[in-house]
Amino acid sequence: MRIAVTGKQGQAVQSLMRRGAEKGVEIVAVGRPEMDLADPASVAAAFSVLHPDVIVSAAAYTAVDKAESEPDLAFAVNAAGAAAVAEAAARIGVPVIHISTDYVFSGDKPAAYTEEDMTGPISVYGQSKLAGERAVAAANPNNVILRTAWVYSPFGANFLKTMLRLSETCEHLSVVADQTGCPTSALDIADAILAIASRLVTDPTPSLRGTFHLTGSGEASWADFAEEIFAELHKSGGKSIRVERITTADYPTPAKRPANSRLNGEKLASTYAIRLPDWKQSMRIVMQVILTKAFREIR
Repeated sequence: MRIAVTGKQGQAVQSLMRRGAEKGVEIVAVGRPEMDLADPASVAAAFSVLHPDVIVSAAAYTAVDKAESEPDLAFAVNAAGAAAVAEAAARIGVPVIHISTDYVFSGDKPAAYTEEDMTGPISVYGQSKLAGERAVAAANPNNVILRTAWVYSPFGANFLKTMLRLSETCEHLSVVADQTGCPTSALDIADAILAIASRLVTDPTPSLRGTFHLTGSGEASWADFAEEIFAELHKSGGKSIRVERITTADYPTPAKRPANSRLNGEKLASTYAIRLPDWKQSMRIVMQVILTKAFREIR
């Protein structure tokens, strides 16, 4: 199986390349300069020569706060760019797996969101990602849209790596405690994508297509997440870091964040028999990879 994935440096791309190499699956990363999501014409040209079995739409505009002042660029990449990738997949007759986000929801629901819940993004980034979901579904019915949240990995920039970096110079850190979500390892996301891709190329069952939620099991606030990171760091010989729990109001940002980013993964579990591990378990694995420098980003 050959999988083409958009982007080259993102967490999902790097993790997919790593997992693909471990499992003998050919992963071809496609990004700038040969393909630019802001230039739809370059998308079709890039995929026409690759002959993949599945296309994974992983690249995105992810600067959540910056999107508030760059809405045109956010929509160009996350909506029009995503549509171009789905159209390219449809043109060559292969499925597309599109990665989306918890930000398509408002965060007002008191329980975990299901795929049937009404969307209502409260930021430009969330609006652009929701537009991308709709564009992908319209462009290629042979699609799987995976909403995930709070992604971390040994690669790129993410909350876990930021906490580790800040711990080098700080004795305590203030972390928001009134936003709740499901921390998700990009390595686990990659494993799920490989399993889903394998089913899509061999099984035309309609119920395998559509929107699914893919997050680590369990839930946490950002402060909970930070405390677990620092506890693991301390176990590994690092210093002890104290977490001061603060509110969203104490840490204002240009873009609003959903207070509740919890996603219910039962549909994915029942359809594909995929349930990601407990987030604490996966976090420990990623922590050890980072602390032991077990592998580096693929260039």
